[in-house]
Amino acid sequence: MKILIAEDDEMMLKTMEFKLKREGFDVITCANGEEAITKIITDNPDVIITDIMMPFVTGIDIIRKVKTELKLNIPIIVLSAVGLEKTVLVAFEVGADDFITKPFSPNELIVRVKRLLLKV
Repeated sequence: MKILIAEDDEMMLKTMEFKLKREGFDVITCANGEEAITKIITDNPDVIITDIMMPFVTGIDIIRKVKTELKLNIPIIVLSAVGLEKTVLVAFEVGADDFITKPFSPNELIVRVKRLLLKV
């Protein structure tokens, strides 16, 4: 199973990559939203994990692109330090499947990824 992570915080990106790889997932990492969209199209991941606030293209833009324009049925988990209700609602309105507020436990991320994969 391929997991794509779009996260501009390098430490957070490496931590998630390490944990997911230890769980046996193939991991594709992207430091910004622009790179993420390119890799989503070329690599066809099974799950997308995206931060909301990123340079060039935001997590909300990624969700819109995947769900509305590309019409792909890939589960998307949104990460954000911005625990604002409005942000969460917008993410779900445009098609996010789950939302995790930073900071979070890597074990919680694994449980949520596995739960979404059961639905696919």
